Amino acid sequence: MGAPASQTRISFPLALASPRFLDVKQFRVVVTKNLREKVTSLAFKKVLRRSILELMVFAPIFANANTILAAPMIEMKEPDVIRTLKLPSGVRIQEIVEGKGPEASEGDLVEINYVCRRSNGYFVHSTVDQFSGESAPVILSLDDKQIIEGLKEVLIGMKAGGKRRALIPPSVGYINENLAPVPEEFGPRRSLLSHMKEPLIFEVQLLKVL
Repeated sequence: MGAPASQTRISFPLALASPRFLDVKQFRVVVTKNLREKVTSLAFKKVLRRSILELMVFAPIFANANTILAAPMIEMKEPDVIRTLKLPSGVRIQEIVEGKGPEASEGDLVEINYVCRRSNGYFVHSTVDQFSGESAPVILSLDDKQIIEGLKEVLIGMKAGGKRRALIPPSVGYINENLAPVPEEFGPRRSLLSHMKEPLIFEVQLLKVL
């Protein structure tokens, strides 16, 4: 019967078949060398076969990646800033859009949309859904008892239809949890109040002066 398929065949040099070959140590050296050459040859074939298969699998992916990398990147353009203001309280304001409607004054009721972020840009809360674009504007009273002082300073002097971005320091921000605007939902409220002692960025759109 022949040798099993999984068994490695080793061909011995003719010198080993000769009766004159009596050195056992030399016999072991020759057999070991022959076996190592066979195993190395088999291992090389396996590695070569695997490399060819990997190349066939990953070559299309690399080709697509090169195509994607070669495509032009879409540039996100920041809105132009009309003017920049720094107030004595430390509030910094960027005028993005100057409205054309009635101007907000202290004591007025105003309807606004806003996005609140941390100073590092991380999102905190917004009245505008980031996915659907639907908004739930809030109505605020521009007095000292209901609204955070910094946001009141941002809104006073704005005209309906206008947009401003402002950095509000914590000293004129949420000095207590009862100041507006604070979302009613538990998750967003907790997120906002957990950062109440940090500078916050508000992007505000004044919809109406009521």
